[in-house]
Amino acid sequence: MQLEIHKEAEQKMKKTIAVYKEELQAIRAGRANPALLERITVDYYGQITPLKQVASITAPEPRLLVIQPWDSKLIPLIEKEILKSDLGLNPSNDGKVIRLLIPQLTEERRKELIKLVKKSAENAKVAIRNTRREAVDKIKKAEKEKEISEDDRKLAEEEIQKITDKFIGEIDEITKQKEDELLEI
Repeated sequence: MQLEIHKEAEQKMKKTIAVYKEELQAIRAGRANPALLERITVDYYGQITPLKQVASITAPEPRLLVIQPWDSKLIPLIEKEILKSDLGLNPSNDGKVIRLLIPQLTEERRKELIKLVKKSAENAKVAIRNTRREAVDKIKKAEKEKEISEDDRKLAEEEIQKITDKFIGEIDEITKQKEDELLEI
């Protein structure tokens, strides 16, 4: 019983870490990376579709992204979505492809991005803590229903706390790496 609860909590926490890492990929560090455009979606014939499903995205140079839509009618829509996003990029097109020049990050923009990283980290930590709370509630319910003893409950709660601490530490480490990457000139 407790083992199942521990495993379930650990799986949820691993998913939270994966989502957090994915979010961080979308935060640019001054280099062109197709992952920056992961969250961009386009209305493709009435269907909200991820950009990568309607165009090829390449980074031919360190500071340039090239988006080549499979349907040239999408160019204005893609440009509009990029401008609406929080990426702070200005698209330019030649009728066939969209070019995104990734500017050097200013000190002010770096600080803004670090704040964004910290906010995202805090959201991930809250999700981890919510998972811990759910697991502890299940353990307490099992004790109430006489499925486990009080000692087993305490041990199970301690184990859940160890798992939680491990994942919170992992979030802190990932956050530190991203901050260092953003501060790198």
